[in-house]
Formats: sequence, structure tokens, C-alpha cells
Amino acid sequence: MFENLSERLGGVFDRLTKQGALSAEDVKAALREVRVALLEADVSLPVARDFVKAVEAKATGQAVTKSVTPGQQVVKIVHDALIDVLRGAEDPGVLKIDNPPAPILMVGLQGSGKTTTTAKLARRLKEREKKRVLMASLDTNRPAAMEQLAILGTQIGVDTLPIVKGESAVQIARRAKQQATLGGYDVYMLDTAGRLHIDEVLMDEVQAVRDVAKPRETLLVVDGLTGQDAVNVATEFDAKVGISGVVLTRMDGDGRGGAALSMRAVTGKPIRFVGLGEKMDALETFEAERIAGRILGMGDIVALVEKAQETLEAEQAERMMKRFQKGLFNMNDLKSQLEQMLKMGGMQGIMGMMPGMGKLSRQMDEAGFDDTVLRRQIALINSMTKKERANPDLLQASRKKRIAAGAGLEVSEVNKLLKMHRQMADMMKKMGKMGKGGMLKQAMKGMMGGKGAMPDMNDPKAMEEAAKALKSGIGMGGGLPGGLGGMNLPGGLSGLGFGKKK
Repeated sequence: MFENLSERLGGVFDRLTKQGALSAEDVKAALREVRVALLEADVSLPVARDFVKAVEAKATGQAVTKSVTPGQQVVKIVHDALIDVLRGAEDPGVLKIDNPPAPILMVGLQGSGKTTTTAKLARRLKEREKKRVLMASLDTNRPAAMEQLAILGTQIGVDTLPIVKGESAVQIARRAKQQATLGGYDVYMLDTAGRLHIDEVLMDEVQAVRDVAKPRETLLVVDGLTGQDAVNVATEFDAKVGISGVVLTRMDGDGRGGAALSMRAVTGKPIRFVGLGEKMDALETFEAERIAGRILGMGDIVALVEKAQETLEAEQAERMMKRFQKGLFNMNDLKSQLEQMLKMGGMQGIMGMMPGMGKLSRQMDEAGFDDTVLRRQIALINSMTKKERANPDLLQASRKKRIAAGAGLEVSEVNKLLKMHRQMADMMKKMGKMGKGGMLKQAMKGMMGGKGAMPDMNDPKAMEEAAKALKSGIGMGGGLPGGLGGMNLPGGLSGLGFGKKK
């Protein structure tokens, strides 16, 4: 989402943190580079200017120049300033969905991903907050728009308002309100029509629907790839309709992320969610602390743990932990670990959320490492018999040949997989025995939401400890094919059997 900005700022702060003492000139020179980095990331000029001014005022004081680690102190000041820009004066808090049925109005231009976002948000409310949701499409202009929402509703198991041809948007909104009240729904979501540009007809229709529905939340969906134009669209919609928040879509693309940094400062409206892909679960809450952490390469441990909790059942985690503590780790265990990684967004997705792992993630990308490696390893395990999976020691030359042929791969790949399995089995044994109650147990407890497990994003020491734990393959307990850091990489990944892209 913010790769280029993150890389530029990372370079600036690397130089700062290597210096023992900082003069006011050092800070000024670094902040000039920060300003250029922000402008290159498509942050609007007034926002970039105000940001640098706010940081300079704090970063050139006595507290920094006399600090034990002045470079880190400046990074902390920039981190806090980023949070201020992203969040604004107050935190928007959770969506207002009290007094059922609570109406949520979805507005935006055509092509911004409004219908998909409506379905993603409905799924989130249903699964995370256990709400009964009704979706209604008010888009009478775009061909098959209503059918699209109905299909998405079937996919995610959320009810949609039956389609009646010939009704106006206002009539559909009234019918949705009535149906939601009679059907005992907690929330009903109105997906309004869009246009290719802002015009009077669009605004009149949205205003009429707003007056009928009296929404608790009016969310504007804008395409994050449009850069500063997204900020202009938000300003116009807010002036004419009044919005309570913004959802930025396509933030997994190669856009420069400046819209996200400018949005709150220019419009005064918070970004509530970001869309990070086409899948129905690819919607994240926009939390300033976590985004600032990602931009500055501190990672996002919270998101990583959330992903682990979503994809790993508590019972399964407990069962795995008991096996690992006894030193049991066969090919079935390894397969479930690899599948877990893919579910959590693959190598790149996980590394992007780990503190200090951003550079390693880029090196992997440049060297041609990707998730096909994980899929190849799963294919090899699938090619084994039940006995072989349960007892990898059975694998001699003839069996290896058969397994490799079954997966359409070379015998050398089987050897790499076996080496990785041995390393992980040894590490699991050590982790099961180490420390009070076993290090693995502590890691699992953290992953499944144990007390005190979450590091404070604002506490550099806590972040450093978390980074060390994660780099040594411990922080995720059962969630990662361990030892990402303990295998002497060109990035500590030698044991994972990586090969270059063919």
C-alpha cells in the first residue's frame, strides 16, 4: 500500500539512527527528504508542508539532541505526527449501528468498487459482530447491478432485497426500510447508483435517498489509485450529501498511498476501512497507529495476529501445540503450516506485517521468491502415502523419485522439503522445552488472544522485542513455518527450498 513511501522514509531514518548525535542541521536535511518523499507519494502540498513543520518543531528541541538515541527519537516523533495526520483530532470509533434496523448508505462514483465493498462490509458485520444484515441495490442505471449484489449476497450468506423492476431508487429505499423492520434485521445497507463523474442528477438522487433513509452512517467509497482526485471527490460528496467516513478501495495496488495521508487533513472525514483485494474478506479497518507503523517499517503485528486468529481454530491450535510440545512434527503438520501461511496472505503478506521485515520482503521479490514455492511443497506432501507423511524417515531414494514424479518436480525439491522438515521439527522440540511453561505455549497463548501478548505500537522497546521474536520464528507459534530467521538466509530462508522463478 505504501511501499515507495516506506522505502524512502526507511532510507532517511536508517541514516539518522546510525549517527550518534544529531544537530539541528541533520534533522532539517532529513525532513527535507521526508517532505520530498511525501510529495512523491502523492500527498497534497499543504498537508506535506504542515506535516514537516509539526515534526520540525518537536524534532529540533533539546529533548531530541540530548537524547540517548536521537535518531530513534525522531522516528518516534514522525510516527506520532503520522498518526495525527491519519486520524485527525478524534478517533471515529466503531460504526454507529444502534437502534435496529440501522441504515448504512453507500455512495461513490461508478467503478470505485461500491457494490463489492457493500458486500464485504455486510460479511464483516455478519461474521465479526453477529449482526443480521439486509442489502439492497438502488442502482437502476448500470446493467445487472442489482443481480451482482444478489449474487454476492448468496456467496457470503447475507440476504438481499428482492428485485422489483421499474422502481425508483427512493421507492427501493422505502421498501428496504420496511423489509428490514418487519424482518427483524439489525442493519440494512443501501448501495446507491454511481456516475462516471459528479453531476446534479447523481447528487439529487443520493440526497433524496438520504432524506428517506436517514442513515446512521454514510460511507463514501473511493478508488485509492486515483490519488488526489479521491480527496476532491470526498470533498464534493461531503459538501452536497454529508458523509460520515470514507472507504478506500484498491489499496493493495501500486498506488502511492497519498490519498490516505491527505484524506483526513483535507476533508476532515475519517477513513473507516481499506479494501485490499477482490476477495470478500479483503477489507481492513483503517487504524492510524497500525498504518503509521506499516509506513515506517514497524510492521503490523496486530493485523498478523488477527489473520492468524481468523484462519486457525482455537481447538486446532491447542491440538497442534500438544503435539509440538511432545516433539511430534510430521509431514501432515508441515502441510497444515504451509496451508496456514497461504490463508494468511502468503510469504509477502506475512512479511509485510512483520517489524523490520519490509526490506527482506522486497529482496525475496527481486530474487523471484513467491508463493508457488509453498504450493510446490504442498504438492510434494500430497504425493506421499499416509504412512510416509506420518513417518518421513521412510523416504529412501526410490520413494523420493516416485513422490517427485507424482508432483511433477525434481528429487532435489523433495530433499529440500525433508531438510526443512528436519529443521522445523528440531526447532519445535526446543521451543516446547524452553522457558517457563514452554516458549511455544507462550507464543500460542499470544496468538489466540492471551493477556499481555500484544506489543504497544508506540513503545519502541516492545516493538523491538516483538521483532526479535518474530524474526526467530517464535512470535507466531503455530501460525508460521517457524525458523524464518534461523536458517541463514540471504534472508534466512535457505531451509524453505526456494528456487528462482522459471
